[in-house]
Amino acid sequence: MKLGAFSISLSVKDLGVSKEFYEKLGFEVFGGDMERNYLIMKNGNALVGLFHGMFEENILTFNPGWDESTNALENYDDVRDIQKKLKAQGVKLESEADESANGPASFIVLDPDGNPVLIDQHV
Repeated sequence: MKLGAFSISLSVKDLGVSKEFYEKLGFEVFGGDMERNYLIMKNGNALVGLFHGMFEENILTFNPGWDESTNALENYDDVRDIQKKLKAQGVKLESEADESANGPASFIVLDPDGNPVLIDQHV
């Protein structure tokens, strides 16, 4: 399965403090908006999303169809195909993508320890 770009989405207490911390680690703002309470930070191929007040838990995120710079990939597994494969393997989905649609869609599964894994396709 080709899951695309990987990032971790962190639920942060103070967006400004978290931004400053990750900048000290060599990350730079890649996307997002302080006024909308989120930033995407990048260091090489590593992506960290900082989100204030949007969700309670940290989330592992994969973006089918994108590389780490949000460039569209020519070859990737569509989110609906990934979902079908996981369902066929008996993986329980917390939310599902509409399998009759095309384009952007997402679904969520929980890993064995309850960590949310978001498969989020933007293309």
